[in-house]
Amino acid sequence: MPELSAKPYLVRALFEWCNDCGYTPYVTVAVGETVLVPPEYVKDGEIVLNISPLATNRLTIGNEFLEFQARFGGVARDVRVPVECIRAIYARETGQGMAFEVPVPAPAAPPAALPAPLPSGTGAKPLRVLPSREPGEPPPEPSPGPTGDRPRLTRVK
Repeated sequence: MPELSAKPYLVRALFEWCNDCGYTPYVTVAVGETVLVPPEYVKDGEIVLNISPLATNRLTIGNEFLEFQARFGGVARDVRVPVECIRAIYARETGQGMAFEVPVPAPAAPPAALPAPLPSGTGAKPLRVLPSREPGEPPPEPSPGPTGDRPRLTRVK
């Protein structure tokens, strides 16, 4: 028997907790080919959805999909999100909630970035070219993560 994911159960539990506390439950969704949402509201590959009973019609949080109807710009639209694409669920008012890991497909490398094929049987390996730095120059600082007005969530393992 295949193992059931705990994720839909946790999403349902946090949804109920938000409603019981009088909070507004929001979900952050990684948008991909299997996600049905209005594309004009997707920003940087994700969308944040209000899933409160006042904002949705026929809300179902199943083991495979989160489904409902909602108004976007005054127009009723169907929304269908695979549970595996939910990045987080949280209370809008407090930011309390839970974040989840979402599998991200590896981006295809552009053809120019691929190494040239090596002759077979040579045993040679492609070289990795690193950016040049002056001697004694420290490595570049990693760029800071994204910032925004969304709450910061802590991953629970």
